[in-house]
Amino acid sequence: MGRGWQGVVLKLLNGKDFTFTVTRTEEITEHYRRLRLTDGGMLATTGVHPTMWVRMWFDAAGKPHQRACTLVDPDPAAGTFSLEFALHDGPASGWARTARAGDTVEATVHGTGFAVPDPLPSRLLVVGDTAALPAVNSLLESMPSVPATLWLETQHPGDRDVPLRLNPAHHERRTVERQDSGARLVRQVKAELPALVEDPDDTYIWITCDTATTRTLATYVRKQLAVPKERVHALGYWRATASV
Repeated sequence: MGRGWQGVVLKLLNGKDFTFTVTRTEEITEHYRRLRLTDGGMLATTGVHPTMWVRMWFDAAGKPHQRACTLVDPDPAAGTFSLEFALHDGPASGWARTARAGDTVEATVHGTGFAVPDPLPSRLLVVGDTAALPAVNSLLESMPSVPATLWLETQHPGDRDVPLRLNPAHHERRTVERQDSGARLVRQVKAELPALVEDPDDTYIWITCDTATTRTLATYVRKQLAVPKERVHALGYWRATASV
């Protein structure tokens, strides 16, 4: 499958291409699926860091479609890792829903760098949903002793059973059911966040929801709470539609 202009740009930026092979599948919930894959030599070439992601290529009616996917439990020695998918409509979910052992998928690695803040922040504040869960888990595992509050937006009853990797001694979960295209999450976070931002310069905020929600909350914490931009990571994972 050709990759169009996006593939050309990534190649010019020295993106590295790999082919992954599915070895095992697991149904976590009705709307959440985990795949185990071999890495095609990727991890030996790139190394591993927290929240590491790759661009995977899927077919969308004959056209290339890319999606960024965060690695779960990467094992460089074995050359394996897992991917987790919150299942909805779209080429990536469609592929993940039907993938079986032996299936292959192409991927490109470029620009995935993330460094754990040094020194560590006094508090970690995370806003995400099930689509961002692999990155959220990797982030929490990278700072297990830092006090953290997670607002997790859910869409389905089974989302309460998704695999969260919290340290009970330091991490708190606040579940928010998705309503009004994310407006409920925005209201709750705005109401609860200020009391937790004791020192804007010593707080780290990670926001990974739908694009509109992410943009709204990122603007709020930067302008209203005066959190420095280097202490805020904000990335919209998907675009909401009228059917969501």
